[in-house]
Amino acid sequence: MLTTILTYTLIPVIATIIGGTIAAYRSPGEKTRISVQHFAAGVVFAAVGVELLPELTQNFNLLSLVIGFSLGVALMLLVRFVMDKFEQSDADGNSRGSGGLVVASGVDVFIDGLLMGVSFDVGIKEGVIITIALTIELLFLAISVVSSLTKSGKSTRTIIVVTIMLALLVLIGASLGGFFLEGLSGQSLEIVIAFATAALLYLVTEELLVEAHQGRDNAFATTMFFVGFLIILVLENRVGR
Repeated sequence: MLTTILTYTLIPVIATIIGGTIAAYRSPGEKTRISVQHFAAGVVFAAVGVELLPELTQNFNLLSLVIGFSLGVALMLLVRFVMDKFEQSDADGNSRGSGGLVVASGVDVFIDGLLMGVSFDVGIKEGVIITIALTIELLFLAISVVSSLTKSGKSTRTIIVVTIMLALLVLIGASLGGFFLEGLSGQSLEIVIAFATAALLYLVTEELLVEAHQGRDNAFATTMFFVGFLIILVLENRVGR
């Protein structure tokens, strides 16, 4: 199972490196960024609805559900709080701002990797679909971090190195998730699934869509949300057979 997880995790690792490197030389425009954010939100939201929510409704222990879901929300709120602090520091001109944002983003990326490892414990099909969804989200996150570093005057070499480090955190998170959580069953597995569900829902509602709506929204960007959602439904229909 760990070998399978590492193999599939190479997809978001490579995507993060490529996306960050391209953005280091040419940042995407606002319309492209908003469209990608909507698309990523649709993909992640569909992945949660199709793969994880059905698990939560199938004879889950109520206490496990509440504990896991609460832990997922609490952790994401903590990460958001830290990132907001560093972003505010960056806006105020503090030289530590961009570095702090990278650290906070690293935590976010590590959690995404952990969620990938956890999803494979639910099932191979679930793991593949969650990995596809998070690959798109990580691509957007890498571009955002690179844009911030570019504005702060960091060199291209430094930006590429940071991008590679973020990509490796995905691999580390997925490895730890797969190694320590492999073979979980009963209430322990239920807590982990509930945790992953809450974390991913927070990612969609409080990060991707919030960021997307800070720019000039348009019909095409909104359509991309449903395109992303539909793609996951199609994949689920084809892979699930």
